[in-house]
This record gives sequence, C-alpha cells and structure tokens, in this order.
Amino acid sequence: MSELWLELARTVVADVQMVLAELPTRADREPVVGAGLGGDDTTAIDAAAEAAVVRRLEALHAEGHEFTLVSEELGERSFGGGATRLVLDPIDGSLNAKRGIPFFSLSLAVAEGPVMGDVVFGFVHDFGSGEEWTATRGGGAQLNGAALDGQGPDEEIELLVCEATRAQLVADVAGELVGVARRLRLMGSLALSLCHLAAGRVDAVCSLKPARSVDIAAGQLLVRERGAAAELIDGGRLADAPLDLQGRSRIVAAASPAALGRVAAALGA
Repeated sequence: MSELWLELARTVVADVQMVLAELPTRADREPVVGAGLGGDDTTAIDAAAEAAVVRRLEALHAEGHEFTLVSEELGERSFGGGATRLVLDPIDGSLNAKRGIPFFSLSLAVAEGPVMGDVVFGFVHDFGSGEEWTATRGGGAQLNGAALDGQGPDEEIELLVCEATRAQLVADVAGELVGVARRLRLMGSLALSLCHLAAGRVDAVCSLKPARSVDIAAGQLLVRERGAAAELIDGGRLADAPLDLQGRSRIVAAASPAALGRVAAALGA
C-alpha cells in the first residue's frame, strides 16, 4: 500500500511545484486570504497549494479509495471515512516560501488510526534542494530512495535546531541551552529539520512553541526509523498524540532519550 501513497505524494509535489511557478514572487504568495483551522493566517500560497492537493485527493477518492484528510488550512475532511488518515502540511515553512528562502517542504503522513503511533508512512519533499525523504514503519528511512544507514546524530549535541523561533522565544531559552548544545540553527521548517536529524546532519531538534500533528507526523517517523528519539514535552506520549489540529505540544528529538532529556530540561520540561 505504501507504493500508492508514494505515488500520490510525488504527484502532489508536482502539483504544488506548478502552484509555486504560478505564484513566483513575494507579492503573489504573501497576501492573507483567510484563517486556517490550524489557527494561523492563510496566505495565498498556502491556500493555492492546499487546493491543488485536495483536487488530487478528490480524484483518488473517485477511484474508490477512502480516507480522512487532516490538513493545515481546511482542518479535517472525510473522503469516505475509514481508518486511514492522511496528515498533510502542503507548505511547511510558509514564511520561507513567501519570502523566497529555499527551505520549505510538503509533509504527508499516512496512518492506520487516529494517533501518532498509527503512522505507517511518512513523506517530506524539500522544495529547495529537491530532496525526497521517506519512511515506512518497520522498513527504515530513505533519502532519495536510498536507505539512511550512515552516521546518525551525535550524542554530544554540536548542532541543535530550534523551530517556531520568534525572537522572544529564542531569547527566553538561549541562556539555558549554553552547555547543552555548542551551536544553534534556526531553519524554518520543522518537518525538514526532523529529516536532517534522521540523516545525522544535526544532532537535536526542538520546537519552542507547541507544534501540531501536521508539522511532525511524517518527520517523527523518519527519526524513529533511524533509531533516534522523539518525544513530546508538554504532557503525554508522542505515540498517543492525536492526529488532528487540536492537540499541540512542543517536541524534542535527539540521538537518544538521554540527549533528548538534556534539551527538554533546558526548555523547562
């Protein structure tokens, strides 16, 4: 079944790439056109990307496939119901996308039930580099179709990526991170940052404000399939987190539970 979802994911990436070409400038992408059910402003690029993906899902449903979509802007929509849930962020890193910074992604997770532990397939496409990150539960993680089997993140944290990085949030925790990590990176796409952790490019990732399932469902599977640790730090287990837009928590991921714990403690968890 993962072949179906991989084919779908690649198809919707092509759809969103067409949207990006049709809205090439900041003036095209940035206007606010509404408010998403995830709680943030919906910009022109967010709305157009999601609409393109939804059209593709409508065609898939017409072929007889049933699922429920959980998406950044429209919230939850049933395509015939059933246990399968598609958890989608068409543009993760919207601010980067609006401003023309080539570090944003499409994130898609497929789950066999309503919670994070039910995720069986994860897909993240980097629109800047063109890299394709995938994972299947029990089947490992891949980059551009090749297994991620090299050196993973280091136990001693050299590079820590912080996401949801409003200046005040960074200021509030930066001092506490001294001695925990040698260097910080502020990238702008939580899904991609989790992928970079899975590849061992960075050693830890943390979200400084509560994240939603659409931000983390695909990336956390890559992290766990690489044998690294990922956990929520605002109560509740990651595996039990609902795949909806209501549940929110900060997330930390690192090489091991011990490394994760050091970051979480610095964040006051």
